[in-house]
Amino acid sequence: MAFETLHDRAKFAPDKMQKHNFFDCPQMVADVYCLEPGQAQKVHAHAGEAKLYVVLSGRGDFTVGREVQTLEAGQAACCPPGVEHGVANPYADRLTALVVMAPNPNLRAGR
Repeated sequence: MAFETLHDRAKFAPDKMQKHNFFDCPQMVADVYCLEPGQAQKVHAHAGEAKLYVVLSGRGDFTVGREVQTLEAGQAACCPPGVEHGVANPYADRLTALVVMAPNPNLRAGR
């Protein structure tokens, strides 16, 4: 599909953060992350992929390396390959973010 309304992809669950894929090709993968208040993505790293988070709505605490910043709609965090990263929503409102990874980690050997 060439065109998307990202807010239509936002689906939340009470038990854990949700990832909803809307674009997948060898060069990249794009998802909408949906976090209820109190939910988080564990801090982790990808050896061979870069990650971009763009906040669509709400606000969240984004970790890139040793730095943590609170970002709101229209702000972004960029993470190079091999650097730890994650997101937490300790706030009262829902958080949605566009997340792009390149190259596509789902195409690595063994996956």
